[in-house]
Amino acid sequence: MADAETPIKPPHTGKRHLPGDRRPDTRAMIRVDQAGETGAARIYAGQLAVMGGRHAMAGEIRHMAHQEQRHLDGMNTVMARRGVRPTVFGPFWHVAGFALGAGTALLGPKAAMACTEAVETVIDEHYGEQTEALADGSDPELKAMIDDYRADEVEHREAAAAHTGGGAFPVLESIIRAGCRTAIAVAKRI
Repeated sequence: MADAETPIKPPHTGKRHLPGDRRPDTRAMIRVDQAGETGAARIYAGQLAVMGGRHAMAGEIRHMAHQEQRHLDGMNTVMARRGVRPTVFGPFWHVAGFALGAGTALLGPKAAMACTEAVETVIDEHYGEQTEALADGSDPELKAMIDDYRADEVEHREAAAAHTGGGAFPVLESIIRAGCRTAIAVAKRI
């Protein structure tokens, strides 16, 4: 029997814990955020492939795409530095994101913006949950990134809503939001 002075070691789980990984869910947060930023970058790539420079919204979409690429680059860096494995569904998100962006752009600029509004609504909620969880100070680097990226996502959502009037395609937006929530749940685990 151990005396009160001897610390009890937790059982070895086989998982590596790197600097900053002070929470059991940090790796899942990084994995899902990297997957989401991959999907977002691909959505904007799909929209731009269809809309090109011909449409008045192309410049705004290009600006959003640059911000999403910055987010993706940041998450890729943190993922590599901390040794977090990506989701096995990465190739699927790559293709599905592009298809979603291109498909909604084919329906027209307002549908593309409705897609952005739906996606960014879910991402804002998701990042909000993460920033609350990280408010305990357990991972200030990750929290700062999430807060920064979240501000951009809110900006994207508001810009999209300004073009659609908000809720312009309720069925499409509902399906996209449900798909995003499913993708988040899957990427956390697999």
